[in-house]
Amino acid sequence: MRERRLRAVDVVAEALERIGRADPVLCAFLEVWGDQALRRAGELDARVAGGAAEGGALPLAGVPVAVKGRAGLRAAGPLLAAGCVAVGATSVPGPGTPWQTWGLGQHGVTVNPWRADRTPGGSSAGAAVAVAAGLVPLATGSDGAGSVRIPAAWCGVVGLKVTAGRLPSPDRTGLATPGVLTRTAADTAAWWRVVTRQTVDDAAPVTFPVTAVWSPDLGFAAPDPEPVALARAAADRLVDAGVVRLVRPPAPPLLLDPAPAWLALRTPGADLAEARRIRAENDRRLDRLFSGADLLLTPTTPTPPHGHDGPGDVYSTALTWAFNVSGHPALSMPAGFGADGCPAGLQLVAGPGREALLLAAAQEAELRTAAA
Repeated sequence: MRERRLRAVDVVAEALERIGRADPVLCAFLEVWGDQALRRAGELDARVAGGAAEGGALPLAGVPVAVKGRAGLRAAGPLLAAGCVAVGATSVPGPGTPWQTWGLGQHGVTVNPWRADRTPGGSSAGAAVAVAAGLVPLATGSDGAGSVRIPAAWCGVVGLKVTAGRLPSPDRTGLATPGVLTRTAADTAAWWRVVTRQTVDDAAPVTFPVTAVWSPDLGFAAPDPEPVALARAAADRLVDAGVVRLVRPPAPPLLLDPAPAWLALRTPGADLAEARRIRAENDRRLDRLFSGADLLLTPTTPTPPHGHDGPGDVYSTALTWAFNVSGHPALSMPAGFGADGCPAGLQLVAGPGREALLLAAAQEAELRTAAA
């Protein structure tokens, strides 16, 4: 687009055509903004023809994106300034969807693109589905307990939650942070450059392999064997590719179950003494872990995607919400497929403010494993 080999109106029209064909089945969108998107694309074509994309301006000119929920445009300013075209608002949980487990689009319940009888995860449900199904290359999300990482894992895409406080968030508890879902870590890095006005290389250079600690359960969860096995196999592939070197810490990564802290922080008027104790102790343990390793690797979810009747007795957030309470950045990357044909995820967690490390490791993993 910036090189004038493509027109934004053509790219956006193709995305809208794909959405029109697929969304009645997938139910990934609450609203589709066809006329506005085509008008915006035409304006971009005129700007590019007039030289507005020269000198590195409009780095994402003409890229169709989806935003989470009807209010998602408020947080999409940097993407629009970079030349993206918002084509619609993705589905989020509606009434009767406890624990944010699936979305409700304009055509009905959002389905997992790999198996329609399974949930895509939530609450960034439609965002993950839109990306996984190839309707858009990038969709915005927000993550208060795993709401980007869980659907990323269950739909087989990349999902990033940023460090608490790194980007603006309307959540007064500090638990929810902005995030993004893409098909590749390179596209996630493009989003990061735009929203932070930084490059991944702005941080200290990363030399591979980086050190990592593996934990199947963080010391408190009880995940199913299959997601653990898939995530561990993905971690081993990173080892074989020379991306990470697994190290054994002096003590295993045993965290306190964050559920009481998370629930108290989300409950108006709750006594926060226990929440503060859990947060302080887990922060101490994570500080100790990251003093001797660059990354913490875990399964993203404790179970495969469940059906649309609900999650049962196991919180899908069991392995993700600890890092909403602590504020650490975390990324889910694809880890293969289970026996049910649905994807699973490997979660990478880094120290506060080390998104560049997460993105560098995920991009290096894609490059080296693809070459292998």
